[in-house]
Amino acid sequence: MKTFPITAQDEALIKAAQDIISSLYAQDKHHVGAAIRTKSGKIITAVHVEAYISRVTVCAEAIAIGKAISEGEREFDTVVAVRHPYGDEADREIKVVSPCGMCRELLSDYGPDIKVLVPYNGQIVKCDISELLPLKYTRE
Repeated sequence: MKTFPITAQDEALIKAAQDIISSLYAQDKHHVGAAIRTKSGKIITAVHVEAYISRVTVCAEAIAIGKAISEGEREFDTVVAVRHPYGDEADREIKVVSPCGMCRELLSDYGPDIKVLVPYNGQIVKCDISELLPLKYTRE
């Protein structure tokens, strides 16, 4: 996998995602937070919205993209998602998680050159969305 160096801006993005889920965590409602940095440098944060019927759940990355677009942002630089542990988990660390398949599709649709922070081989790396979604579906 081709990766890029993690910068201080990336560390700040991770912290922003951790901060939003730390402040808004609710058991069985919100346990994933996301932060997206736009090319203008603005950081947008969001939490996922969980539903009893899981297919109605909306991921934090999707909400962050929608929130950014609603605020007039259209160009995206880097995104990260983090997961808050459930109340009964012994490990209390809020960790970076990889986006789900649907979020990979959405991220590549709205940010074809976006970078994504993900856990890989025991560390956090930054890669292109295309590394997470090779051979993306197109109408061609």
